[in-house]
Amino acid sequence: MITSPSRSAHRKPEATPYVDLTRSEWSGLRDKTPLPLTAAEVERLRGLGDVIDLNEVRDIYLPLSRLLNLYVGANDHLRSALNTFLGERGSQSGTPFVIGVAGSVAVGKSTVARLLQAMLARWPEHPRVELVTTDGFLLPMRELQERGLMSRKGFPESYDRRALTRFVADVKAGKDAVTAPVYSHLTYDIVPGGRLTVSRPDILIVEGLNVLQPALPGKDGRTRVGLADYFDFSVYVDARTDDIRGWYLNRFKRLRETAFQDPSSYFRKYTQVTEEEALDYARTTWRTINEPNLTENVAPTRGRASLVIRKGPDHKVQRVRLRKL
Repeated sequence: MITSPSRSAHRKPEATPYVDLTRSEWSGLRDKTPLPLTAAEVERLRGLGDVIDLNEVRDIYLPLSRLLNLYVGANDHLRSALNTFLGERGSQSGTPFVIGVAGSVAVGKSTVARLLQAMLARWPEHPRVELVTTDGFLLPMRELQERGLMSRKGFPESYDRRALTRFVADVKAGKDAVTAPVYSHLTYDIVPGGRLTVSRPDILIVEGLNVLQPALPGKDGRTRVGLADYFDFSVYVDARTDDIRGWYLNRFKRLRETAFQDPSSYFRKYTQVTEEEALDYARTTWRTINEPNLTENVAPTRGRASLVIRKGPDHKVQRVRLRKL
C-alpha cells in the first residue's frame, strides 16, 4: 500500500532572519583569536551568582569579540565610502561604534557587558571602550515615590528616557565630553551630584533592561528616534523564565550575606529577619515586578537584537542566534 507523504514532509523550513548556531558551531568561529583575559580577570568581571569561567569566555565571548571587531572595521570602511561620496559637503570623522546589551534582571547581562568591554579594549584598533548602564537614568527615588512608581522600578516609565537617548545621541555625534548620572546599588538611588564622563570612546556599550525598546510616538502621533536607533550592534541575553527566577533568588540570598550587611544598604532590613521572610519578599518582588516587566517589556524586544545568547539552567550558553544581513 502506497501512502501519501505527511504534511510535515512538504513543510518548508521556517523563514527566520537569524542564523541559529549550536555552542560548538559558534565556538569554532573564534578562529585563531588569542584569549586576552586571565582567570583572575574573569573572576573580577563576573557578577554575583554567575558561573562564567575561562572556557565560557573562550567558547562564547571570544568569537563575539572577533565578530564585533570585524563589524567595527566594516563600519569604518563604510564611513570612508560615505565621506568619499559626500566630499567636502558632509565629511565626518570617526564616531563611536555603539553596542546595546539587553536582557532580564539576573540573567547575567552586566557580566556580558563587562566582558565585552575588557575584551574589545584589547584589540589595537579600538582601545578606548566605555560602558554605561541605564541604571543611572532611573528617576531618583523621591520622584518615583511622588509618581507612585516605586513598584514599577525597572519598567520603561521609571527612567528618564529622553535624557538617556540624548546622552547616547551626543556620544554618537562625537561630542568631546558627555556626562551621565551615577546610580548606587547600595543606596538603591541616584548618587546626588554624581556624574560619569564619557570622552569620545572608540566603542560605547550601553547595558540595561529596556535598551532595545522602540521609541514611543510623540503627543502629536509622530514616530520619534529611540535609543536603539543609535546602536550599531545589539546583544540580547536570553534564558527560560523559571531559570532566571532561580538565579534571581539565589543572587538575593548571596547579597543578603554580603552587600546587604552594609549599614548603608537600602536592603539591610532583610538581614534582620529570617531567611525565609527575606525570600518571601524576593519572591513577591519577582512575581509582581521583575517577571511582569520581563514578560511585558523586555522579552518582546528579543527579536530586535543583532545577536541572541541563549543560556541553559547552569548559566552556560547553549545556542547563539546571529541576525543575517
